[in-house]
Amino acid sequence: MCSTFSLSSKTCMGTCKVDIARLQYTTMIKCKRNQFISAVKLSKNFTELSKNGVSNTDLRLREIVERQSQAINSSAMDRISNRRPEFNQRFLEEAYERCRNICAEYAKTFYLGTLLMTEERQKAIWAIYVWCRRTDELVDGPNAVHMSAAVLDRWEERLEDIFNGHPYDMLDTALTDTVYKFPIDIKPFKDMIEGMRMDTRKCRYETFEELYLYCYYVAGTVGLMSVPVMGVASDQSLTSIHNIYDAALNLGIGNQLTNILRDVGEE
Repeated sequence: MCSTFSLSSKTCMGTCKVDIARLQYTTMIKCKRNQFISAVKLSKNFTELSKNGVSNTDLRLREIVERQSQAINSSAMDRISNRRPEFNQRFLEEAYERCRNICAEYAKTFYLGTLLMTEERQKAIWAIYVWCRRTDELVDGPNAVHMSAAVLDRWEERLEDIFNGHPYDMLDTALTDTVYKFPIDIKPFKDMIEGMRMDTRKCRYETFEELYLYCYYVAGTVGLMSVPVMGVASDQSLTSIHNIYDAALNLGIGNQLTNILRDVGEE
């Protein structure tokens, strides 16, 4: 009989063991959280983190920022218009509507925030969200048992098709339309796929720098994708623009660290 339900003198001993185990577990969780908090305090911003092992050059963040934040002059707009694929308007509206429905169902609080945006920005953010969700579900979704390197390679090929104006399905079409409306670079999307590859290779990180790199791939990238949609004032200096991207990047990484801490507490 389980000591928890026994009427013998062993009841107290069993209960005490449970209490001790709970205390040890609580202490361990607090210790882990303090380690994370200490690491974050030591790394106040992305520049300092890069000195501790995460290279700005390797991630090519400066390249992404400069490509996405460059002013779109009239000749550039003409080139984009000439390359922009033509979609049936009703088909395109349905594609965005499906993205809206997915966002509303699976990210309710986030979806409410998008309702404060302009219509064009709403649609773009919904399309980006859906692509990110589909990417994450490759390794965490119901079909994750079929995951392989070939699957992620094929998904990356589909991403390139999206940016080249050849979407595979209706949801991809919404993202294709988005990347032709806004100066969004492909690299943050490719980096997110690389984060999924990391998920398949390892589940434990020995240093905060390793963990930071993982958080950049799976969450910081979302900030980089979103800034061109949200917009940056045209009179901002390049330094100010970099600061905006740093803030978006750190917000994404902070959210991922919070998710990890929450999961540690639950598990």
